[in-house]
Amino acid sequence: MSSASDLFGAAAPAAREGAAPLAPLAERLRPRSIDEVLGQRHLLGPGKPLRLAFGSGKPYSMILWGPPGTGKTTLARLMAQAFDAEFIALSAVLSGVKEIRDAVSRAEHALAASGRRTILFVDEVHRFNKAQQDAFLPYVEKGLFTFIGATTENPSFEVNSALLSRATVYVLEGLSAEDLAALIDKTGIAMDAEARARIVGFADGDARRLLNAVEILQNAKPGGVIDAAFLESTLAKNLRRFDKGGEQFYDQISALHKSVRGSDPDASLYWLVRMLDGGADPLYLARRIVRMATEDVGLADPRALRLALDAAETYERLGSPEGELAIAEAVLYMAVAAKSNAVYAAYNAARAFVAEDGTRPVPLRIRNAPTKLMKNLGYGKDYRYAHDEDDAFAAGENYFPEGMPAVEWYKPSERGMEIRIREKLEELRRLNAEARAKKT
Repeated sequence: MSSASDLFGAAAPAAREGAAPLAPLAERLRPRSIDEVLGQRHLLGPGKPLRLAFGSGKPYSMILWGPPGTGKTTLARLMAQAFDAEFIALSAVLSGVKEIRDAVSRAEHALAASGRRTILFVDEVHRFNKAQQDAFLPYVEKGLFTFIGATTENPSFEVNSALLSRATVYVLEGLSAEDLAALIDKTGIAMDAEARARIVGFADGDARRLLNAVEILQNAKPGGVIDAAFLESTLAKNLRRFDKGGEQFYDQISALHKSVRGSDPDASLYWLVRMLDGGADPLYLARRIVRMATEDVGLADPRALRLALDAAETYERLGSPEGELAIAEAVLYMAVAAKSNAVYAAYNAARAFVAEDGTRPVPLRIRNAPTKLMKNLGYGKDYRYAHDEDDAFAAGENYFPEGMPAVEWYKPSERGMEIRIREKLEELRRLNAEARAKKT
């Protein structure tokens, strides 16, 4: 059965017409119209895109993108009902080319036999490969069926561009606490205030998760009032919704990195703990903190890199949970450290230059000359050994290839250790300019 439980609400279970009494709670609460749907007001409110689509009289292809339990399947079914269309559902997890061909055949038969259009709903469309996604294109273009894809992943990355260009993308949001509370009311379960608050937190915006939990509680204590203690003992410990390889993973690591860059230690700690609580690999987080040390702290505080590496090594020795404290220490240090992206910017500028520039030869005077032949060819000739110069600096020397334009990629910030680095470089550049002026 397709994910019938990603719905938002409807009449009380006993009032649901046509639903078998032993059907899952989610099936008994399936909305019969968009007016019964809870949530997604930005799409279903008056004058909003999906409300207008339902009233247009003509369906069109779309991608519904959102977290689990937000109503993607329900909306597709309601659209088929609104347009009196055949409804064919495929799951990309369980389907292949054969199932796609069967769906095409059924759509052709419906059109020939009764003139009815077909809505083809593909759940988790991101799990189809490019060739499988391409298989839908000619039928979408011919109008054999209206394509509705559902995905929890960013379609910009997971749906091929040809299919994406033929479909409108709508972003669904996790249900609010108010929507979930309203859904609890529709289930008819009796709960005290603390239990209601906890199950709303447990659901984490996912109607399917909430309804499954309510059904477990109802079966465990039929007719009784659910309190917080009973809820905790009955439901397995919940981990916050977290996809280790998907969109939410990258959203959260982005939030962690930006909190560190923004010098907010509390927000940095929050996102770190959120990811650890959700099952992220602590060593992956440790590696990202090393990246933060080089990208966002840099030479403004050179100690940051060593501390980040120490945190990774500490975790490797201690493991969880003891080693996680070292990672937390490193995150807090990165957040409060002086910030500079001068190293990061200089490296990227140098990479961009080298990628576009030709292969310039190394000047003879700074080439290595380990053999007599190489010395005879002028390798190393006129090289100025810096340690033999005043202050160990060969003023006026040029270490770039001949003819290369002058560059100053590294521009130290005026924060932390880079204040002193900036002063040092300014003095060295002044000495270089004086020495070169004397030559001319």
